[in-house]
Formats: sequence, C-alpha cells, structure tokens
Amino acid sequence: MHVLIIHQAFAALDEPGGTRHYEFARLLAGSGHRVTVIASPVNYITGGISRRGSVPLSVPDPSGGAPRPNLTILRASVYAAHHKSFIHRVIAFVSFMASSFQLGMLVKDVDLVWGTSPPLFQGVTAWSLARLKGAAFLFEVRDLWPLFAVAAGVLRNPVLVWLSEGLEGFLYRHADRVIVNSPGFHAHVASRGARRVDIVPNGADPQMFDPQAEGQSLRRSLGIGNQFLAMYAGAHGLSNDLRVVLDAASLLAGLDIHIVMVGDGKEKPSLERYAAQLDLKNLTFRPSVPKKQIPETLAAADACIATLKPLEEYKTTYPNKVFDYMAAGRPVALAIDGVIREVVEAAGCGLFAEPGNPQALAEVLRALSADRQRSREMGLAGRKYLESNFSRAAIGEKLVRLVEDMANLKDVPKPA
Repeated sequence: MHVLIIHQAFAALDEPGGTRHYEFARLLAGSGHRVTVIASPVNYITGGISRRGSVPLSVPDPSGGAPRPNLTILRASVYAAHHKSFIHRVIAFVSFMASSFQLGMLVKDVDLVWGTSPPLFQGVTAWSLARLKGAAFLFEVRDLWPLFAVAAGVLRNPVLVWLSEGLEGFLYRHADRVIVNSPGFHAHVASRGARRVDIVPNGADPQMFDPQAEGQSLRRSLGIGNQFLAMYAGAHGLSNDLRVVLDAASLLAGLDIHIVMVGDGKEKPSLERYAAQLDLKNLTFRPSVPKKQIPETLAAADACIATLKPLEEYKTTYPNKVFDYMAAGRPVALAIDGVIREVVEAAGCGLFAEPGNPQALAEVLRALSADRQRSREMGLAGRKYLESNFSRAAIGEKLVRLVEDMANLKDVPKPA
C-alpha cells in the first residue's frame, strides 16, 4: 500500500516541532507500506528554512532484511513569511496548497491520501488528489479550525468565518474517514457531517526518554545550581498565553525557583521585551531544539509547564507537550482545563492551576518546589500512566490497522 501524507508543518526528529506524523510514517513504513510525505521547507516553529528537496529514508524491514528506503519526504515550495501576520500566514497556507497539489500529482500509484488540519487548505489538496487518483481520503483534525481561530480573536471577518466553516464541513463530509487526536474533538466533528470518526490520540514514545536522567549540562550552562527548574518547552504563540508564565515568574522573584522557556514562535520577541520590562532574573529564554534533543532538555527540569488561553474551546485539546513531559517523568504544572486535565489527574502526575491566572500558576510552582520528593513521585506516576495509555507505538498500531482497513475503500464509489 502507498500512503501519501500532505502536511505543511511536518517535522522529523532532527527538526523543532511535533513529530507525531514522522513517527506514524515510520510505523507505517516499518509495517511494509510505502509512505510519501509532502511538507513545507519552512519550519513552522522557527519560521526558518529547514531543508529542501526529496529525502528518502530507510526503515527496518519487518521481515528482518536490510532497511529499505520506503519513506520519502518531499518539500514543496512555499511563501516563507508565515510568522509576520495573519494575512502572511494565509498566503503561506494557500501557496502550499497549490505547490503540494502540483507535487502530489507527480506521485504515482497512491492508495490513500492523508490530509491533516490545520490549516484547512491542505485538506483541499488531499481531497483533490485522492479523488483524482481514485484513492481513499483520510482527513485528520489536530485542532478545531476555524473554531479556535474565532475563539482566539484571530479570525473575525464574518464572510471569512462563513467560508471557513463551509470548507470545514465539506472536508468532514467528503472524507472516507476522519481521525481526531483528542476525544474532546469528536462531538464537534461528528456534528458537522463526518460519517465515521476515530480517535487516534496524541502521545509520546517512552523509549526516547530516560526519566532518571538529570540534564546537568543544561543546568550548568544556565548557572542555576540546585535551584528548582520549571520548564516550558513548545511554541511561543498567541494561544499559548505565555505572559501568564512571565507574570508568575515575577511573583516568584527571590525564591529558589528558575523558569526556562524553550522554543520559538510569533510571540517570542514581544515576550522577551515584556520579560525585560519586568526585569526577570529568574527566567531564561532558550531557542527551539530538534525533537531528538527534547529528552535531554526536559531532563534538566524538575517540573514542566503547560499553558493555554482560558477559552472554553481549548478544554477539548490534548497538547503534545504534556505527553512529552509525562514520558520524561516530570510533574506537570498544568494551566489548561478540560480533557487534558482529566489525563493529568487520572495519572496523578501534576497540579492544576486556573488558566490565565499568574497567581495560581505561581502557587503551583511553589508547591512543587517545596516538596521535591513528591514532585518526583508525580513525575514517575505520569511516566507509568503514559506507558500504559498513551505510548506512541500502541497508538500507532491502531493507526496502521485503520489505514490498512481504509485501503479497501480505494475502489469504492465516493460521495459527490
């Protein structure tokens, strides 16, 4: 079977960003299937050029033979200024929609096309290619767009909202199957016309992380000694509400707690200026690191922070970073309510702080630092819970079965 994945923000292990699709692509290839990915050369976290051209990767043969190059990553040309403004981002999305379609038409013998949103535009590419090639169309929903964009105030124009919601519903109705990465998304997607919805949740690969590691090299480079280190690792975007973390750091000034912010994004320059205004001596910004360096980076932390804006819509999310924190065996200071709070509380692996409330987050960090033994036990409990419930390998096995089942849809007449 040949699977074609259309994903503008695709990231491999040597790039910053979420690697859900890279890991799933390797699992499919390792199961004997051929996988082609069409991605952008621009990294969505840093905004910089990642790489260009075709990259064939070797994956172990399931029969025990020599590794075969049955995973290929193609980079489509794209407008490279999506960090500048909303309009620039839309232009970048539309440019990828067009270039990925042109490149996808050159990919032969495709059995299944996998599109993923956001942005919705690449879903149009995936649907078009699937229909033209007579392939099955799998549509994945990673965020509820445009719902989240409207809730965050990014998308306000009524005409654009109407058009976006119309396109969203079209893709749901015309997908042979829809997958979501959080159970909180299921009702929304089903109510807008998806005929069959499966949950393939976010998770992490516990084998990438050593919960006993201490990350001393990063701690030494920061010069913080034995201070309690709380780390945020992820995108610095509008939805992440990171001013709350900076305000919490201001409230913690003078205590034996240091906060490290790892990552990049559109909001990072303004956050750095705000931190300078607050004269934060107990907070350090660090650049993004490739996913393969995330385990070593998180190993330096005593606790990890996850935040989102206090919006009702964000209660439906399963943020990738929380599962990485759990895999690393680090307790979570969680300023996100909803389904991910249910996971953290079921695992007993962290403390909840009211989203948007710097005082609440500061109090949680004080509590975690005051009892390091308890914090350590919470982190290890999270690691155990992830191994049992959110291991990428187990989740990936479900995905492989789903994709193999969908291959039988290739010659089934599609809805108009």
